[in-house]
Order: sequence, then structure tokens, then C-alpha cells
Amino acid sequence: MPIQDAQKLLEVAKQAAVEAGKVVLEIYYSGDFTSYQKDDDSPVTTADYKANEVILDILKRETPDIPIMSEETDLGTLERRKKWTRYWLIDPIDGTQEFIARSGDFAVNIALIENNVPIMGVIYWPSGETLYSALKGHGAFKKCPLEHKPIHVRKLDEPSNDPLIIAISRRQPRERVISSLSEDRIYQTLPAGSCSLKACFIAEGKADVFLRFGITGEWDTGASQCIVVEAGGKILSRNFEPLSYNERESIINPDFFITGDQNVDWLNIVKQEFGNNNQPK
Repeated sequence: MPIQDAQKLLEVAKQAAVEAGKVVLEIYYSGDFTSYQKDDDSPVTTADYKANEVILDILKRETPDIPIMSEETDLGTLERRKKWTRYWLIDPIDGTQEFIARSGDFAVNIALIENNVPIMGVIYWPSGETLYSALKGHGAFKKCPLEHKPIHVRKLDEPSNDPLIIAISRRQPRERVISSLSEDRIYQTLPAGSCSLKACFIAEGKADVFLRFGITGEWDTGASQCIVVEAGGKILSRNFEPLSYNERESIINPDFFITGDQNVDWLNIVKQEFGNNNQPK
């Protein structure tokens, strides 16, 4: 894709994410929303549906020829989806539990997938007024009221010895995370909310590693993967391979981990048994 076309699409994605984020934040502060449980027991709210509506309206208007896959719309069959060489992948609110719990740590995720690979990622953190973005081959960026700058993973002075900072969920047992890492390192923890915000914290150097156990969908990681990779990090499955997109009937991810400085020996730090019990269908 010519860079001019890619940059135009990136601006469309940024606009959609920010506009949806404004609507979500207004609902968040008002407290006027209703929560439901999906068939998989994950939560969804009327704010998720409203954000989805805002994003779809903008993307359909500005890019009518690009298909859209969203957490809050019917996926359709793989037979139909596999014909897409390029499509939008969106999560209207990543961190719905955080939205309900009123922690403020939720985000709007929009990715552009091309030939099964994320080539563009936009993550907007409404309560932090912060926009993270990346375009494949052109770096990752952070924009907030006080700064607009390129971002990079944290470089460790002594990769084999320096303490590592683990991004960890407020609802994730610390012991389980630590037990899945090498016992030969010193670890510090950074509590954070949604999966995508933890990824952004690694991309901008606030943390070094995040281990994700349990069910996530491809929309949870598409934008994050592009941003983390462009910042110098990686998102890998338990088989130490990049996550794949739109290649299976199910869009459920395997357990995965996100790493920063690639001079660190992550293969020895993240134990091989990590995530054995979460085989994608």
C-alpha cells in the first residue's frame, strides 16, 4: 500500500478511535449504562455498543470498500472472511471490566489487518487523553496533552541482570505470573488495566513483559501487536510464534506474552510450559 494511502487510513482510524472514546467517556462519567453477560460469560455494556456504532459509522463512511470485524458484530464464517486481503479489526472497549469497575483503564482498539498481519494499530485511552498509534515500517507514537513523540521499548543496561518490570492485571494472581517466569531474575510489578494498555506501557518503556492467561480475541491484540512491534518489542504465542489473524474459524487467541527489549533472553525467562492449557479452537 502506498504510504500516502496508509497515512490517510491511519488518520481515519485515529478519528474513529477518538470519537468513540469521547462517547465512552461521557457515558462512563454519567454512569448511565447497562451491563450484560455474553454467552462466554464476558461482560458487555451499552457503552460498548455505542462505541461500536460510532466506529462503524466512520469507517463505513470513509472506507466503504474495507470489510470490518468487530467484537460486537457478527463475525460470519471463515469461508467468507478468508477472502479478505485487508480488513478493519476493532474492539470498541478493551477492558470492559475496568469500565464497569470504574478504574479508568479501558481503551478503544482499531487495527488494519493485511494478508493476516496487523499493519496499522490505533489505541485510544479516553481517561488518559492518550492516543497510541503505529504504521508498519514507520514506528510507533504516543500523543497526549503534554507530548507527541515516538515511543520505544525500554533498553536495559544489563539485559541479563537488570530487574524486569512485569505489567500485571489488578485481577491477575501475581503468584501465577511469577511462577511462569525464570526464577533467576528479580521482578517488579506494574498494575494496569486493559490488555492493550499493558501492551502500550511496554511499547513506551514503562514495563518489560506481560503474560496473558485466559481467553482473548484477535481484536484484543491486533492494534497492540502493530504498536509493540514498531516500538521494538514482540507479541508471541506460547509456541514463541507471532499471533495469527483470520486464519481459523475461531478468533480466540492462545495464551500469549508481550516482551520489550529483544536483547533479553526471553526464551529462557518465559518458561516453556506457559499457557499449555489454552489451546485455540
